[in-house]
Amino acid sequence: MSSRSIAATSSRSLISQKLSDYLLLFKFRLSLTVVFSSIISYCIASHENLFFSNVLLIFLGGFLITAGANAFNQLLEKDYDKLMKRTQNRPLAAGRMNIPEAILAAGLCGIAGVVILWFFFNPVGALLGAVSLLTYAFVYTPLKRFTPFAVLVGAFPGALPPLIGWVCATGTVGFEAFVITSIQFLWQFPHFWAIAWIAHDDYKNAGFKLLPSSGGQDRNTAMLSIFYIVMLVAVSTIPVMTGMVGYFSGAVIFLAGIGFLLQAIRLHRSCEMKDAKSLMFGSIIYLPVVLIALLAGGNF
Repeated sequence: MSSRSIAATSSRSLISQKLSDYLLLFKFRLSLTVVFSSIISYCIASHENLFFSNVLLIFLGGFLITAGANAFNQLLEKDYDKLMKRTQNRPLAAGRMNIPEAILAAGLCGIAGVVILWFFFNPVGALLGAVSLLTYAFVYTPLKRFTPFAVLVGAFPGALPPLIGWVCATGTVGFEAFVITSIQFLWQFPHFWAIAWIAHDDYKNAGFKLLPSSGGQDRNTAMLSIFYIVMLVAVSTIPVMTGMVGYFSGAVIFLAGIGFLLQAIRLHRSCEMKDAKSLMFGSIIYLPVVLIALLAGGNF
């Protein structure tokens, strides 16, 4: 192989590694999931005034804000990420990216996302985006090492994406926006506790306190998951009761909640890792199913 070919191959390898590192820094898949709820809420609120260009802009603005928040999260936790198997390959923890580069990327993403929401939509949506970034990165992130109440604190910025989508579409906070936001708020507790259950040893090594029970992976934690899912199921009946969605969509949402609840009950009975994993995957399926049912609800 010629020296030119070797150089070209090396250059492609470096570019591929750098792209991979940025995807890890921004938690690409998680960011897409978060932005999905903003897009759905925006589409529901827009009705017949929906334009594809605006959907792309809400996606871009929301994604950049979320990516910035995730990058700041990794900057603050880089030393702790080194202690956990699931995070030790992140670019900052592994030493493949330096701190100034990550700060620049996080800052540019966050600012660009807020500017997009401000310029193309409205200041209120942009302000909510900025609040979600700042509270997630600089309140929730450091609090994780001191108290399990960090999950409660983190649930607020985690619930803001659908509210941001609604406000960007309408300029106001409507009743429907409050309902969708409440669903996403309550959903986060069993979702994150299932993750914390599975990664308990890793989190413990890094000093993170995320499970609500002092006993960690015990029935008290599972019971709290059941409690929040019961509240989630109750709140999720509001859309059909108030006419936001039709009976078919309401039934889909209710059955998704019952399935989610049954998974939490199984975990309470067994306290086994397989049931914690089942609850986690169930939570990942639950939210998009409910959001899509809400979007389709006006017709079904």
